[in-house]
Amino acid sequence: MTRREDTPLLEMRNISKTFGPVRALDNVSLTAWPGEVHALMGENGAGKSTLMKVLSGAYVADRGGEVLVNGTPVPTGDPKEARARGIAVIYQELSLAPNLTVAENIFLGREPSRSGMVNRARMIGLATPVLDRLGVDFGPDTRVAGLSLGERQLVEIARALASEARIIVMDEPTTSLSSRETEKLFDVIAALTAQGIAIIYISHRMEEVYRLSDRCSVLRDGSYVGTLDREELSAQKLVAMMVGRDLSSFYKKEHVATEGQRNVVMKVADMSDGRLVRECGFEVHEGEVLGVSGLVGSGRTELARLIYGADPATSGTVWLNGEEVTPRSPREALERGIVYLTEDRKALGLFLDMSIQQNISMCVLEEDAGTAGTLNFRAAASRAARAIKDLAIKTPSAKLNVGALSGGNQQKVLLARLLEAKPKVVILDEPTRGVDVGAKSEIYRLIDALAREGLAVVMISSELPEIVGVADRVLVMREGRIAGEVRAAPGRPVQQEEIMTLSTGAAA
Repeated sequence: MTRREDTPLLEMRNISKTFGPVRALDNVSLTAWPGEVHALMGENGAGKSTLMKVLSGAYVADRGGEVLVNGTPVPTGDPKEARARGIAVIYQELSLAPNLTVAENIFLGREPSRSGMVNRARMIGLATPVLDRLGVDFGPDTRVAGLSLGERQLVEIARALASEARIIVMDEPTTSLSSRETEKLFDVIAALTAQGIAIIYISHRMEEVYRLSDRCSVLRDGSYVGTLDREELSAQKLVAMMVGRDLSSFYKKEHVATEGQRNVVMKVADMSDGRLVRECGFEVHEGEVLGVSGLVGSGRTELARLIYGADPATSGTVWLNGEEVTPRSPREALERGIVYLTEDRKALGLFLDMSIQQNISMCVLEEDAGTAGTLNFRAAASRAARAIKDLAIKTPSAKLNVGALSGGNQQKVLLARLLEAKPKVVILDEPTRGVDVGAKSEIYRLIDALAREGLAVVMISSELPEIVGVADRVLVMREGRIAGEVRAAPGRPVQQEEIMTLSTGAAA
């Protein structure tokens, strides 16, 4: 990082923002220097997005707050002026037009023209050096619809560079990326900072913050908590700043899973789909949290979907409490006592435009059936109220649409729906993906509570600290097979190094 001692590249001073009676930001300040990666962390609702919308010109700051670029004030509430001053924001939900080419997306809304017509040759000529600067493998005339998520993110960055951005905000940029695409993005960030561009990096993933950031600022409840330099960063400090408590209670594990003294709830044998999963088998016991780890593409999700009957298997058998049940459909799995929390809650799990109450009751609608095809809404309301209390879902009303909730609360609603089916086995696929650190801690407590109630829990996770902190033992997948198992030993927890050795095939 290149830091000048006189004037930061970006200064946000005393930024406040109110929406009616709600104070979303309270006197928040933030600085960024040329060539710096400045991480911004905080729970959902802490004010990160609101602060960035003030920076991008989407919101007008309350009186007394100001934004300066290279010491020059920038009026808030004017997106065009913010872009002209070199501020660009790449949101988690990408804003590209898939039916257009890469060059057309880069210059969308400001296409070079000649005689009133778009000058396509000049547009491609201007886009080419920008793409070369990022070292991409596609050209300016490539249609965006044919690009991967990681490549589309690079197009967003190219758009920012083409507008001569000097300050780039990246909001949860790796949420939907593979490990290879993530590494490519990190290389691009290093190249951008070497050119003097400041990156404001919003993420819930601590390992990314440790790796990338020169400094990390934390917001909580709309207020600025503090900033840590790289050498000061630690999980203990960040968690304490974000949620107001230390790390000692972060991974809650009060259940005792003594394998030899517990019944086998589910046994899976020879599970295959002929493509991505090959001859996988394992057992999970009552009151046990069985972790499933492995690199992206190792077959973890595919195995879970085969067990749940969501995808057709070419071979494989599933037993529950000694009885063969092998589900051929999700409905059959649900009836047998197996539930599955998908890794993509928005696309495959929740009905975002329906209420919390409707979502929670979706698996047990038969129980609410009345006469003449009516539904017992009183029973559904009682069920939702109980779930909101038991799972600590933060909402003003059970009638609120699920799409209005934070990621962590959406995940709790989906989990509440599954638990209404009274399952014997709960399969959780990336249960904390896209949720803040406070919600993660609450989800870990819920998982521990399920195990204490005697349920068998299978948890798939890409985060090694999470799977080590929550699971009793870990199955490691590699190239569609179970490569091995990692167990804890007396006085010694599951070792991350052993998981990675099996994941990568280093032992072989």
